[in-house]
Amino acid sequence: MTLDRRTLLKTSLAAVAPGALWTTSARAAAAGVGDKELVLGTHLDLSGPVAIAMPVIRNGIQMRIDEANEAGGINGRKLRLVIEDNASQPSQAVRAVDKLIRKDEVFALLCPFGSGPNVATVKKAVDAGVVCFAPYAASGLVRQAAGQTPLLFTTNLNYDSTTSAAVKWATGNLGSKKVGFIYQEGPFGDLVGKGVKAALAAKGAPLAAEASYKVGDLDFSSHVARMQAAGVDLIVCATTTRETIAVAAEVKKLGLAGVNVLTASPGRAGLTIALGKDAMEGVYGVGTWRIATPDQATAAEKSWAEGYRKRFKAEPDDVAAAFYDYTSWFLQEVRNAGRDLTTDKLVKALQASTFKGVSSYDTQRFANNHIDPEWTRVEQVVQGRWTARSSVVDPAKSAL
Repeated sequence: MTLDRRTLLKTSLAAVAPGALWTTSARAAAAGVGDKELVLGTHLDLSGPVAIAMPVIRNGIQMRIDEANEAGGINGRKLRLVIEDNASQPSQAVRAVDKLIRKDEVFALLCPFGSGPNVATVKKAVDAGVVCFAPYAASGLVRQAAGQTPLLFTTNLNYDSTTSAAVKWATGNLGSKKVGFIYQEGPFGDLVGKGVKAALAAKGAPLAAEASYKVGDLDFSSHVARMQAAGVDLIVCATTTRETIAVAAEVKKLGLAGVNVLTASPGRAGLTIALGKDAMEGVYGVGTWRIATPDQATAAEKSWAEGYRKRFKAEPDDVAAAFYDYTSWFLQEVRNAGRDLTTDKLVKALQASTFKGVSSYDTQRFANNHIDPEWTRVEQVVQGRWTARSSVVDPAKSAL
Protein backbone atom coordinates (compact mmCIF):
# COMPACT_ATOMS: atom_id res chain seq x y z
CA MET A 1 0.00 0.00 0.00
CA THR A 2 1.56 3.30 -1.07
CA LEU A 3 1.59 6.59 0.74
CA ASP A 4 -0.19 8.17 -2.24
CA ARG A 5 -3.08 5.75 -1.88
CA ARG A 6 -3.38 6.28 1.87
CA THR A 7 -3.29 10.07 1.48
CA LEU A 8 -5.88 9.94 -1.27
CA LEU A 9 -8.21 7.80 0.82
CA LYS A 10 -7.88 9.98 3.92
CA THR A 11 -8.63 13.11 1.87
CA SER A 12 -11.69 11.47 0.35
CA LEU A 13 -13.03 10.09 3.62
CA ALA A 14 -12.76 13.38 5.47
CA ALA A 15 -15.72 14.75 3.51
CA VAL A 16 -17.96 11.72 3.91
CA ALA A 17 -20.53 11.44 6.71
CA PRO A 18 -20.97 8.09 8.48
CA GLY A 19 -23.23 5.82 6.43
CA ALA A 20 -23.25 8.10 3.40
CA LEU A 21 -22.50 6.70 -0.02
CA TRP A 22 -18.86 7.11 -0.95
CA THR A 23 -19.35 9.26 -4.02
CA THR A 24 -16.01 11.01 -4.34
CA SER A 25 -14.29 10.98 -7.72
CA ALA A 26 -11.18 9.39 -6.22
CA ARG A 27 -10.64 5.78 -7.35
CA ALA A 28 -7.58 4.27 -5.74
CA ALA A 29 -6.64 0.67 -6.48
CA ALA A 30 -7.72 -1.45 -3.54
CA ALA A 31 -5.07 -3.40 -1.67
CA GLY A 32 -5.56 -7.14 -1.52
CA VAL A 33 -7.36 -7.36 -4.85
CA GLY A 34 -5.30 -9.43 -7.26
CA ASP A 35 -6.15 -10.98 -10.58
CA LYS A 36 -6.80 -14.38 -9.01
CA GLU A 37 -6.88 -13.71 -5.26
CA LEU A 38 -8.68 -11.53 -2.72
CA VAL A 39 -6.86 -11.17 0.61
CA LEU A 40 -8.88 -10.70 3.79
CA GLY A 41 -7.70 -10.47 7.38
CA THR A 42 -8.92 -10.70 10.95
CA HIS A 43 -7.55 -10.64 14.50
CA LEU A 44 -8.93 -12.94 17.19
CA ASP A 45 -8.03 -13.86 20.76
CA LEU A 46 -6.05 -17.04 20.08
CA SER A 47 -3.99 -17.04 23.29
CA GLY A 48 -5.74 -14.78 25.82
CA PRO A 49 -8.65 -15.02 28.26
CA VAL A 50 -11.34 -15.53 25.60
CA ALA A 51 -9.38 -18.02 23.48
CA ILE A 52 -11.75 -20.81 24.54
CA ALA A 53 -14.50 -19.20 22.43
CA MET A 54 -12.39 -18.62 19.31
CA PRO A 55 -12.52 -22.03 17.56
CA VAL A 56 -16.23 -21.71 16.76
CA ILE A 57 -15.81 -18.12 15.56
CA ARG A 58 -12.90 -19.16 13.37
CA ASN A 59 -14.83 -22.18 12.08
CA GLY A 60 -17.83 -20.07 11.10
CA ILE A 61 -15.74 -17.58 9.13
CA GLN A 62 -13.53 -20.23 7.53
CA MET A 63 -16.43 -22.49 6.56
CA ARG A 64 -18.05 -19.82 4.42
CA ILE A 65 -14.75 -18.83 2.83
CA ASP A 66 -13.93 -22.47 2.08
CA GLU A 67 -17.36 -22.98 0.52
CA ALA A 68 -16.82 -19.98 -1.73
CA ASN A 69 -13.39 -21.23 -2.80
CA GLU A 70 -14.71 -24.74 -3.42
CA ALA A 71 -17.31 -23.20 -5.73
CA GLY A 72 -14.59 -21.48 -7.74
CA GLY A 73 -14.15 -18.28 -5.76
CA ILE A 74 -15.95 -14.98 -6.29
CA ASN A 75 -15.85 -13.19 -9.62
CA GLY A 76 -12.81 -15.21 -10.66
CA ARG A 77 -10.85 -14.77 -7.42
CA LYS A 78 -10.10 -17.25 -4.66
CA LEU A 79 -10.23 -15.93 -1.10
CA ARG A 80 -7.33 -16.00 1.34
CA LEU A 81 -7.92 -15.25 5.03
CA VAL A 82 -5.01 -14.16 7.21
CA ILE A 83 -5.66 -14.59 10.95
CA GLU A 84 -3.60 -12.85 13.63
CA ASP A 85 -3.68 -13.21 17.43
CA ASN A 86 -4.70 -10.18 19.50
CA ALA A 87 -4.82 -12.04 22.87
CA SER A 88 -7.62 -9.61 23.84
CA GLN A 89 -4.88 -6.99 24.36
CA PRO A 90 -5.18 -3.63 22.56
CA SER A 91 -1.39 -3.30 22.17
CA GLN A 92 -1.10 -6.72 20.56
CA ALA A 93 -4.07 -5.94 18.34
CA VAL A 94 -2.28 -2.81 17.10
CA ARG A 95 0.72 -4.93 16.08
CA ALA A 96 -1.57 -7.46 14.40
CA VAL A 97 -3.40 -4.83 12.38
CA ASP A 98 -0.12 -3.15 11.40
CA LYS A 99 1.04 -6.47 10.00
CA LEU A 100 -2.25 -7.15 8.21
CA ILE A 101 -2.19 -3.73 6.55
CA ARG A 102 1.50 -3.33 5.77
CA LYS A 103 2.69 -6.86 5.06
CA ASP A 104 -0.43 -8.76 4.02
CA GLU A 105 -2.09 -5.73 2.35
CA VAL A 106 -5.57 -7.00 3.19
CA PHE A 107 -8.61 -5.65 1.37
CA ALA A 108 -10.81 -5.85 4.48
CA LEU A 109 -10.87 -6.90 8.13
CA LEU A 110 -13.60 -9.48 8.65
CA CYS A 111 -15.13 -10.05 12.10
CA PRO A 112 -12.17 -8.95 14.27
CA PHE A 113 -12.75 -9.83 17.93
CA GLY A 114 -12.91 -7.79 21.12
CA SER A 115 -14.05 -4.33 22.19
CA GLY A 116 -10.65 -3.14 23.45
CA PRO A 117 -8.72 -4.51 20.46
CA ASN A 118 -11.17 -3.01 17.96
CA VAL A 119 -11.39 0.37 19.64
CA ALA A 120 -7.57 0.51 19.56
CA THR A 121 -7.22 -0.44 15.89
CA VAL A 122 -10.27 0.53 13.83
CA LYS A 123 -9.09 4.08 13.07
CA LYS A 124 -5.77 2.74 11.83
CA ALA A 125 -7.58 0.33 9.50
CA VAL A 126 -10.08 2.73 7.97
CA ASP A 127 -7.48 5.49 7.60
CA ALA A 128 -5.50 3.02 5.50
CA GLY A 129 -8.55 2.43 3.29
CA VAL A 130 -9.33 -1.00 4.74
CA VAL A 131 -12.99 -1.93 5.18
CA CYS A 132 -13.75 -3.19 8.70
CA PHE A 133 -16.79 -5.48 8.56
CA ALA A 134 -18.68 -6.96 11.51
CA PRO A 135 -16.22 -6.40 14.40
CA TYR A 136 -17.43 -8.45 17.36
CA ALA A 137 -17.21 -5.63 19.85
CA ALA A 138 -19.13 -2.78 21.44
CA SER A 139 -20.41 -1.27 18.21
CA GLY A 140 -21.09 2.22 19.54
CA LEU A 141 -17.57 2.62 20.90
CA VAL A 142 -15.94 1.15 17.80
CA ARG A 143 -17.89 3.58 15.63
CA GLN A 144 -16.85 6.46 17.86
CA ALA A 145 -13.20 5.41 17.66
CA ALA A 146 -13.35 5.11 13.87
CA GLY A 147 -14.54 8.67 13.36
CA GLN A 148 -16.57 9.68 10.33
CA THR A 149 -16.01 6.89 7.85
CA PRO A 150 -18.09 4.79 5.45
CA LEU A 151 -15.61 1.93 5.74
CA LEU A 152 -16.89 0.52 9.05
CA PHE A 153 -19.94 -1.77 9.08
CA THR A 154 -21.11 -2.95 12.51
CA THR A 155 -23.33 -6.00 12.97
CA ASN A 156 -22.98 -6.55 16.72
CA LEU A 157 -26.14 -5.29 18.37
CA ASN A 158 -25.65 -2.42 20.78
CA TYR A 159 -25.08 -3.73 24.28
CA ASP A 160 -26.86 -0.84 25.97
CA SER A 161 -30.16 -0.91 24.06
CA THR A 162 -30.49 -4.70 23.99
CA THR A 163 -29.63 -5.11 27.68
CA SER A 164 -31.97 -2.28 28.60
CA ALA A 165 -34.83 -4.04 26.80
CA ALA A 166 -34.05 -7.32 28.58
CA VAL A 167 -33.88 -5.71 32.03
CA LYS A 168 -37.23 -4.00 31.43
CA TRP A 169 -38.63 -7.41 30.48
CA ALA A 170 -37.19 -8.99 33.63
CA THR A 171 -38.58 -6.35 35.97
CA GLY A 172 -41.97 -6.65 34.33
CA ASN A 173 -42.19 -10.42 33.83
CA LEU A 174 -40.03 -11.89 36.60
CA GLY A 175 -41.06 -9.35 39.20
CA SER A 176 -37.46 -8.34 39.84
CA LYS A 177 -37.33 -5.54 42.42
CA LYS A 178 -33.65 -5.25 43.38
CA VAL A 179 -31.12 -5.47 40.55
CA GLY A 180 -27.39 -6.07 40.92
CA PHE A 181 -24.74 -5.73 38.23
CA ILE A 182 -21.49 -7.70 37.75
CA TYR A 183 -19.41 -6.36 34.89
CA GLN A 184 -16.14 -6.59 33.04
CA GLU A 185 -14.12 -3.40 33.35
CA GLY A 186 -13.79 -1.57 30.04
CA PRO A 187 -15.96 -0.72 27.02
CA PHE A 188 -18.10 -3.86 27.17
CA GLY A 189 -19.06 -3.43 30.82
CA ASP A 190 -19.59 0.31 30.43
CA LEU A 191 -22.15 -0.12 27.66
CA VAL A 192 -24.04 -2.96 29.34
CA GLY A 193 -24.13 -0.86 32.51
CA LYS A 194 -25.54 2.06 30.58
CA GLY A 195 -28.40 -0.18 29.45
CA VAL A 196 -29.04 -1.56 32.94
CA LYS A 197 -29.19 1.89 34.48
CA ALA A 198 -31.42 3.25 31.72
CA ALA A 199 -33.93 0.44 32.26
CA LEU A 200 -33.98 1.01 36.02
CA ALA A 201 -34.23 4.79 35.65
CA ALA A 202 -37.33 4.32 33.50
CA LYS A 203 -38.94 2.59 36.48
CA GLY A 204 -37.54 5.00 39.05
CA ALA A 205 -35.45 2.28 40.68
CA PRO A 206 -31.78 2.53 41.73
CA LEU A 207 -29.12 -0.11 41.10
CA ALA A 208 -28.95 -2.17 44.30
CA ALA A 209 -25.32 -3.32 43.98
CA GLU A 210 -22.49 -3.56 41.49
CA ALA A 211 -19.12 -5.29 41.29
CA SER A 212 -16.47 -5.12 38.58
CA TYR A 213 -13.82 -7.60 37.44
CA LYS A 214 -10.81 -7.51 35.14
CA VAL A 215 -10.44 -9.55 31.98
CA GLY A 216 -9.04 -12.94 32.97
CA ASP A 217 -10.50 -13.04 36.50
CA LEU A 218 -12.04 -16.40 37.42
CA ASP A 219 -13.06 -16.12 41.09
CA PHE A 220 -16.47 -14.44 41.43
CA SER A 221 -17.26 -15.47 45.01
CA SER A 222 -16.82 -11.95 46.40
CA HIS A 223 -18.86 -10.45 43.56
CA VAL A 224 -21.82 -12.73 44.17
CA ALA A 225 -21.47 -12.31 47.93
CA ARG A 226 -21.87 -8.57 47.43
CA MET A 227 -25.07 -9.22 45.49
CA GLN A 228 -26.31 -11.50 48.29
CA ALA A 229 -25.56 -8.89 50.95
CA ALA A 230 -27.58 -6.33 49.01
CA GLY A 231 -30.54 -8.71 48.77
CA VAL A 232 -30.80 -8.58 44.99
CA ASP A 233 -33.26 -10.79 43.14
CA LEU A 234 -31.75 -10.23 39.68
CA ILE A 235 -28.05 -10.22 38.77
CA VAL A 236 -27.30 -8.74 35.36
CA CYS A 237 -23.93 -9.82 33.96
CA ALA A 238 -21.66 -8.08 31.48
CA THR A 239 -19.68 -11.30 31.13
CA THR A 240 -18.35 -13.59 28.42
CA THR A 241 -18.41 -17.39 28.40
CA ARG A 242 -16.23 -18.42 31.37
CA GLU A 243 -17.30 -15.54 33.59
CA THR A 244 -21.01 -16.12 32.95
CA ILE A 245 -20.57 -19.74 34.03
CA ALA A 246 -18.58 -18.70 37.10
CA VAL A 247 -21.27 -16.27 38.28
CA ALA A 248 -24.10 -18.76 37.67
CA ALA A 249 -22.19 -21.52 39.47
CA GLU A 250 -21.54 -19.29 42.49
CA VAL A 251 -25.23 -18.36 42.72
CA LYS A 252 -26.13 -22.04 42.78
CA LYS A 253 -23.33 -22.85 45.23
CA LEU A 254 -24.70 -20.30 47.69
CA GLY A 255 -28.24 -21.59 47.17
CA LEU A 256 -29.63 -18.16 46.36
CA ALA A 257 -33.22 -19.20 45.73
CA GLY A 258 -35.26 -16.56 43.95
CA VAL A 259 -32.18 -14.86 42.48
CA ASN A 260 -32.23 -14.83 38.68
CA VAL A 261 -29.17 -14.34 36.50
CA LEU A 262 -29.40 -12.44 33.20
CA THR A 263 -26.35 -12.35 30.94
CA ALA A 264 -25.79 -9.77 28.20
CA SER A 265 -25.48 -11.13 24.67
CA PRO A 266 -21.79 -12.25 24.74
CA GLY A 267 -22.58 -14.75 27.51
CA ARG A 268 -25.71 -16.07 25.82
CA ALA A 269 -24.27 -18.76 23.55
CA GLY A 270 -24.45 -22.48 23.02
CA LEU A 271 -20.82 -22.80 24.15
CA THR A 272 -21.74 -21.33 27.54
CA ILE A 273 -24.20 -24.16 28.11
CA ALA A 274 -21.83 -26.80 26.71
CA LEU A 275 -19.11 -25.79 29.15
CA GLY A 276 -21.25 -24.73 32.10
CA LYS A 277 -23.73 -27.62 31.96
CA ASP A 278 -25.94 -27.72 35.08
CA ALA A 279 -24.60 -24.42 36.37
CA MET A 280 -26.31 -22.67 33.48
CA GLU A 281 -29.74 -24.20 33.99
CA GLY A 282 -32.32 -21.46 34.53
CA VAL A 283 -30.01 -18.58 33.46
CA TYR A 284 -31.54 -15.89 31.25
CA GLY A 285 -29.74 -14.32 28.30
CA VAL A 286 -30.07 -11.51 25.76
CA GLY A 287 -30.57 -13.29 22.44
CA THR A 288 -29.31 -11.50 19.34
CA TRP A 289 -29.31 -14.41 16.90
CA ARG A 290 -31.37 -17.56 16.50
CA ILE A 291 -30.44 -20.83 18.20
CA ALA A 292 -32.62 -23.50 16.60
CA THR A 293 -33.35 -26.72 18.45
CA PRO A 294 -33.29 -29.84 16.25
CA ASP A 295 -37.10 -30.00 16.14
CA GLN A 296 -37.32 -26.31 15.16
CA ALA A 297 -34.55 -26.24 12.55
CA THR A 298 -35.42 -25.14 9.03
CA ALA A 299 -34.15 -27.01 5.98
CA ALA A 300 -31.41 -24.39 5.57
CA GLU A 301 -30.34 -24.76 9.20
CA LYS A 302 -30.26 -28.55 8.95
CA SER A 303 -28.17 -28.36 5.79
CA TRP A 304 -25.74 -25.92 7.39
CA ALA A 305 -25.47 -28.06 10.53
CA GLU A 306 -24.71 -31.19 8.53
CA GLY A 307 -22.07 -29.33 6.54
CA TYR A 308 -20.49 -28.10 9.76
CA ARG A 309 -20.36 -31.64 11.20
CA LYS A 310 -18.68 -33.02 8.09
CA ARG A 311 -16.16 -30.21 7.87
CA PHE A 312 -15.08 -29.94 11.50
CA LYS A 313 -16.07 -33.32 12.99
CA ALA A 314 -17.91 -31.43 15.71
CA GLU A 315 -21.43 -30.49 16.64
CA PRO A 316 -22.68 -27.22 15.10
CA ASP A 317 -22.58 -24.13 17.24
CA ASP A 318 -24.78 -21.03 17.23
CA VAL A 319 -21.82 -18.64 17.39
CA ALA A 320 -20.27 -20.41 14.41
CA ALA A 321 -23.55 -19.96 12.55
CA ALA A 322 -23.61 -16.24 13.35
CA PHE A 323 -20.07 -15.69 12.08
CA TYR A 324 -20.82 -17.84 9.04
CA ASP A 325 -23.71 -15.43 8.38
CA TYR A 326 -21.59 -12.30 8.81
CA THR A 327 -19.09 -13.72 6.35
CA SER A 328 -21.88 -14.70 3.96
CA TRP A 329 -23.28 -11.17 4.01
CA PHE A 330 -19.87 -9.71 3.26
CA LEU A 331 -19.16 -12.15 0.43
CA GLN A 332 -22.64 -11.66 -1.02
CA GLU A 333 -21.81 -8.01 -1.57
CA VAL A 334 -18.26 -8.68 -2.77
CA ARG A 335 -19.95 -10.69 -5.53
CA ASN A 336 -22.49 -7.95 -6.19
CA ALA A 337 -19.72 -5.34 -6.40
CA GLY A 338 -18.48 -7.13 -9.52
CA ARG A 339 -15.20 -8.22 -11.02
CA ASP A 340 -13.83 -4.66 -11.04
CA LEU A 341 -13.77 -4.66 -7.23
CA THR A 342 -12.94 -1.41 -5.48
CA THR A 343 -13.52 -0.28 -1.92
CA ASP A 344 -16.13 2.30 -2.89
CA LYS A 345 -18.07 -0.24 -4.98
CA LEU A 346 -18.18 -2.61 -2.01
CA VAL A 347 -19.27 0.18 0.34
CA LYS A 348 -22.17 1.09 -1.94
CA ALA A 349 -23.17 -2.56 -2.34
CA LEU A 350 -23.17 -3.14 1.43
CA GLN A 351 -25.13 0.02 2.16
CA ALA A 352 -27.86 -1.07 -0.28
CA SER A 353 -27.92 -4.71 0.84
CA THR A 354 -30.35 -6.86 2.81
CA PHE A 355 -29.59 -10.22 4.40
CA LYS A 356 -31.19 -13.10 6.28
CA GLY A 357 -28.95 -16.00 7.27
CA VAL A 358 -29.19 -19.31 9.07
CA SER A 359 -28.98 -17.60 12.47
CA SER A 360 -31.05 -14.50 11.69
CA TYR A 361 -34.30 -13.83 13.49
CA ASP A 362 -35.44 -11.92 10.39
CA THR A 363 -34.15 -9.84 7.47
CA GLN A 364 -31.73 -7.02 8.28
CA ARG A 365 -29.97 -4.23 6.44
CA PHE A 366 -27.58 -1.38 7.23
CA ALA A 367 -28.79 2.01 8.48
CA ASN A 368 -25.89 4.44 8.78
CA ASN A 369 -23.59 1.42 8.41
CA HIS A 370 -25.04 -0.31 11.50
CA ILE A 371 -27.24 -3.39 11.40
CA ASP A 372 -30.96 -2.67 11.43
CA PRO A 373 -33.34 -3.71 12.94
CA GLU A 374 -31.56 -4.86 16.10
CA TRP A 375 -33.72 -7.96 16.52
CA THR A 376 -33.58 -9.13 20.16
CA ARG A 377 -35.36 -11.52 22.52
CA VAL A 378 -34.94 -12.85 26.05
CA GLU A 379 -34.13 -16.56 26.36
CA GLN A 380 -33.62 -18.96 29.26
CA VAL A 381 -31.69 -22.20 29.62
CA VAL A 382 -34.28 -24.96 30.02
CA GLN A 383 -33.11 -28.58 30.04
CA GLY A 384 -29.81 -27.56 28.51
CA ARG A 385 -31.20 -25.39 25.70
CA TRP A 386 -31.71 -21.67 25.19
CA THR A 387 -35.49 -21.33 25.08
CA ALA A 388 -37.45 -18.24 24.01
CA ARG A 389 -39.11 -16.33 26.83
CA SER A 390 -40.10 -13.20 24.93
CA SER A 391 -41.07 -12.27 21.41
CA VAL A 392 -38.47 -11.00 18.92
CA VAL A 393 -38.54 -7.22 18.73
CA ASP A 394 -36.51 -4.21 17.67
CA PRO A 395 -35.72 -2.50 21.00
CA ALA A 396 -35.68 0.88 19.28
CA LYS A 397 -39.36 0.53 18.39
CA SER A 398 -41.03 -2.00 20.70
CA ALA A 399 -40.80 -3.35 24.24
CA LEU A 400 -40.05 -7.00 24.96
